[in-house]
Amino acid sequence: MTLTCTLQFSGLVNISYLYGKSKYTFSLMNHNINIVEFPSNLGLEEPAPGTEPGVRNLPSWLRENGFYDMLKPQNVYTAKAPAYSTRRDPETGIRNSASIVDFAKQQAELLEEVFEEDPFPVIIGGDCSILVGNAMALKRKGDYGLFYLNGQTNYVVPPFSQSDGLAEQNLAVVSGQGHPRLSDIDGLSPYFREEHIWCVGNREYGQDHLTPLHESDIHYMDLDTLQHNGTEHCTNTFLQMVEQEDLDGYFIHVDTDVLDDMVMPPATGRSDDGLTYAEFNHIMEKLLTHNKAAGLEITLLDPDLDPTAEYTREFIANLGKCIIDARKHPIA
Repeated sequence: MTLTCTLQFSGLVNISYLYGKSKYTFSLMNHNINIVEFPSNLGLEEPAPGTEPGVRNLPSWLRENGFYDMLKPQNVYTAKAPAYSTRRDPETGIRNSASIVDFAKQQAELLEEVFEEDPFPVIIGGDCSILVGNAMALKRKGDYGLFYLNGQTNYVVPPFSQSDGLAEQNLAVVSGQGHPRLSDIDGLSPYFREEHIWCVGNREYGQDHLTPLHESDIHYMDLDTLQHNGTEHCTNTFLQMVEQEDLDGYFIHVDTDVLDDMVMPPATGRSDDGLTYAEFNHIMEKLLTHNKAAGLEITLLDPDLDPTAEYTREFIANLGKCIIDARKHPIA
């Protein structure tokens, strides 16, 4: 059944519900940008007993604080995630494993439509388990690279993993590691080939995190190396790889904990140091401007940890400007 109605929201809005999917169309819109909402917290542990991770509210939080008004997207799509549970799946060892797989398939189905449109998709989580469904959709389209900007590697695999949350393992899963129920959904493994992945900005240096990564073909650049070599070198080498490998495009993952803890304390999984906004903005400007940029996902900013929205608004001001400026004038 199809239902169409008209509401007032920053101009005229048309809303269509199609088999559980929602599509919002703004009259005052930016034809270069779409927003996709995946409000999932399925990949995280409870912050306290009986308390759900607050990242599921990130899309509505960014909307309330002006991000959508700033981007003025042509369309806003949303998919509702399954209910959060603390139950650990004995086969995969991952909490919410079956729900994550179901939601990943739902994401991929929706994104097949979104990726066929011209506007650049800005995808808002949630936690970084949403990368699985996004990666599946890209794999169905072709051969894509991944620029993984994160304060942690999230390439922790058994027996090193100390958590039953997929958020700790999502980079391993999308590169074909981990349990096949997650890493090989619909026979698509690997969603990204290791040699096409840049893992950038990590500042957790325990061997449990680094040993599996060093044994892989992933290009790894931790925070110290990134700041020593410079953001220009990092982005240039990635973009050169994309061209040399003749990839169909690349996807950008932004976990907000990559930013310095002084400017992003509401990120889930805090640790000292991190990127300044000047460094972060330069990376975003370089990556978002290129015509092979296929999409951007934003994860792990927890509204519960920023009750005054002070840090959220600073993040919106910086990233929003990067997106708008870059998509006005994408380069070949």
